[in-house]
Amino acid sequence: MKIVIAGAGEIGFHLAKLLSFEQQDITLIDTDQEVLDYASTHLDVRTVHGDASIKSVMDKAQAGKSDLVLGLTTSEKTNLITALFAKKLGAKQTIARVHNKEYLEEMALQTFRELGIDSLISPNKLAAAEIDRLLKKGAVTDFFNFEDGLVSLIGLSIEDNSPIANHTIDEIEKGSPQIHFRPIVVLRGNKTLIPDPQLILRRSDHIYFLVRKKEVNEIFKIVGKKEETIRTVMINGGSDLGYDTASLLQRDFSVTLIEESEERCKWLAKNLKDVLVVKCANNKLDQLREEGLEEMDSFISVTSDTQVNILTSLLAKNCGVYKTIALVDSMDYTRISQNIGIDTIINKKLIAANNIFRFVRKGKIVAITSLHGLEGEIIEFIVYKENKLTRRPLGKIQFPKNAMIGTIVRGKEVIFPSDDVVLQKDDKVIIFGMPDSISKLEKLFQ
Repeated sequence: MKIVIAGAGEIGFHLAKLLSFEQQDITLIDTDQEVLDYASTHLDVRTVHGDASIKSVMDKAQAGKSDLVLGLTTSEKTNLITALFAKKLGAKQTIARVHNKEYLEEMALQTFRELGIDSLISPNKLAAAEIDRLLKKGAVTDFFNFEDGLVSLIGLSIEDNSPIANHTIDEIEKGSPQIHFRPIVVLRGNKTLIPDPQLILRRSDHIYFLVRKKEVNEIFKIVGKKEETIRTVMINGGSDLGYDTASLLQRDFSVTLIEESEERCKWLAKNLKDVLVVKCANNKLDQLREEGLEEMDSFISVTSDTQVNILTSLLAKNCGVYKTIALVDSMDYTRISQNIGIDTIINKKLIAANNIFRFVRKGKIVAITSLHGLEGEIIEFIVYKENKLTRRPLGKIQFPKNAMIGTIVRGKEVIFPSDDVVLQKDDKVIIFGMPDSISKLEKLFQ
């Protein structure tokens, strides 16, 4: 697949890195030669120096012969023009990164599609949606549903008093034979581990389970987590993301929004009818306390300063806030949340890159979920025809070493696989795969 990425910043670079594991034909365009030099040194990509919204640059990148062109620069107009040019030149599919929320309204989306832009991506909207999802299940750091909720993926941290600390996976599973679940991946520090039965879980490990949705609460008991309903939320930072998050959360939560700028506060108060907007220093614990921090169920820090977001989230946790979420602007921070005491760290660039990643997948993929801090992905494949996957039991099929089958969904039935299970046509198979295993998995399910 030939892919052209305009913008070699964190979104473009991360996406190119993900794709490089699959030997895709990737071209990166950027106006910063130093950024391109770094990319060409670390990734197997072709680079083109210049402005992607100029036809001669697009021609040099062979955008017209591409399967996919992505406009991912920090300039919204450049991204839109890049996508339009690429489509007119012959690109099969185009995607542009935007900031203006009005572009995401249905009438605008339809107009852009008619002009030749197939999809628009808004990092702020995607991040706000992820925050909303995280608050719906307060005890977890990650929560996703597959197959309309038949199966849930949940991430949980193991604390000092957890009853499963210092026990093997096998001991945990045997200790709860009435509960159906599958530990599918463990994050230990910066290391991603595929759990085998003899893996001993340690304090501060972060473990991801696949479980029937109706049994999620039972997993909380096994891990020693208490689920509490979140009703009150404080958002620190009236940025565009703060506004989008407050706008989304105000339907289900009592929201207080903290902002330093008086002018911005006036605008926020005018446009957020069901949100309490407060002018307050966003990095002063005493002032945050005065505005009710200690009475909040959740604290979400989305200022433009990563250090402020991390520090205030830690302070909120120490004040007894049940759920904390911090926005970070660097990929380097995405692995440390469980190690420093913040419940969840999010990076909107990473969220956007992972969302775009689904457009370039091959094979019969139903859904993809990328998790902060983990190498690899949770992928849901469909067995769409009779083949070698349906002729032999799983124990006889050579799956990649760095991959693990979590569950099989057969109609309305959820099956936790064993070596003697045989896949059937139309089965949905949920798998965790490390980057070097994903292309092999795709070939198995093609």
